[in-house]
Amino acid sequence: MNEAVDKFILKREQAVLVVVDVQERLVPVMDQDQYAKVLRNIDFVLKSARLLDLPVVGTEQYPRGIGHMVPELADACRDKVIEKLSFGSCGEPAFVDHLKSLGRRQVIVTGMEAHVCVYQTVLGLLREGFDVHLLRDGIISRGEVDYLNALELSRAAGAVVTTAETAVFQLVGVSSDPQFKAISALVKGRTVER
Repeated sequence: MNEAVDKFILKREQAVLVVVDVQERLVPVMDQDQYAKVLRNIDFVLKSARLLDLPVVGTEQYPRGIGHMVPELADACRDKVIEKLSFGSCGEPAFVDHLKSLGRRQVIVTGMEAHVCVYQTVLGLLREGFDVHLLRDGIISRGEVDYLNALELSRAAGAVVTTAETAVFQLVGVSSDPQFKAISALVKGRTVER
């Protein structure tokens, strides 16, 4: 296989989903319509990850001050939530240690804010040698310019910028997959932004 293309191809046995800092006290400062869309996309990817047996790791930036993960996502991320003080998740040794213990080399990234904690997490993951798939419809910033800048810089740094459905269907791979029907039902229930 062409090594230049390898990083674009998600493999179920190699992937882990990371949900960065979708916390209670950050939500009110986001555009609420955009946040609702992002929340639906993260929820879709989380449900898909559960069906496909992907490990899920959540992070919380200084939860005493910013609150915990929003209730809508907390249960899906219950297996592993790592508290941190550094903006980038890789600044917390427990985060990197946990990812490495999973033995997987691909990380699908969602969360907030795109230009701060998400972007710095992307850079840290790339530096640690992971292939990073950043879900453009699964991240948010308070401002559009910051959001767009995070996408541009992440792509330039080497991350694959993709969407929730693109990532999930790559992980499913074939329509004969036992989970295809359940994933299809999730897709049919989604509202997709044009």
